[in-house]
Amino acid sequence: MALSTSHGFLRSTIGRKYLMGLAGLIWAGFVFTHMAGNLLIFLGSDAYNIYSYTLTSNKLLIVAEVGLVLALVLHVCLAISLTMQNKGARTNGGYAVKAKGEKKARFASTTMGIQGSLILAFVILHLATFKFGTHYETTVNGVVMRDLFKLMVEVFQSPGYVAWYLVALVLLAFHLSHGVGSVFQSFGWMNGRYQPVLRKLSAVYAVVVAAGFISQPIYIYLFLNKG
Repeated sequence: MALSTSHGFLRSTIGRKYLMGLAGLIWAGFVFTHMAGNLLIFLGSDAYNIYSYTLTSNKLLIVAEVGLVLALVLHVCLAISLTMQNKGARTNGGYAVKAKGEKKARFASTTMGIQGSLILAFVILHLATFKFGTHYETTVNGVVMRDLFKLMVEVFQSPGYVAWYLVALVLLAFHLSHGVGSVFQSFGWMNGRYQPVLRKLSAVYAVVVAAGFISQPIYIYLFLNKG
């Protein structure tokens, strides 16, 4: 009976929103830690390469990567499923009258699908560029390791890549701000006096993550550009 109830909940709209939100939160936590770690570029090549080497040489990395991929696939599939369901409801007349005023959907909400698609494309390109890109080597404290700092400097010499990176991060900020707020709402935390605080926290978090990432290519392009 309990299994049947759980299965029914997970197949429901609310259940799918919960799962999509949890998968999104996993990635929200990941992008913050990834951004924070990457800030070590401001301390120089050795500091950044040691950080990268420590991370990539950890035997648990593959487990984390598999978990992130599964969370991403789950998030994307559920987002598509819920979007198609909403479109079906509108087609059947469920949303014949558009809400106005405070109930009118905001820009971030109405473009979540487009944002998500572009961000997914960015993630794929980012992996192809950095994780599977050119392999340079350096030696730090007698240890041979991949020179990811050199690769970053090389990649961010291109104004086109920097521009695309900045656009993707602005989209990520919108996506995170609305997405994290939606998770709070799905969990029932957006009621009462905490709603304004949680919305502000979602926005601040999104801005911090985006600003942290954006500062890196700008710093490299303006101050380390050898072109």
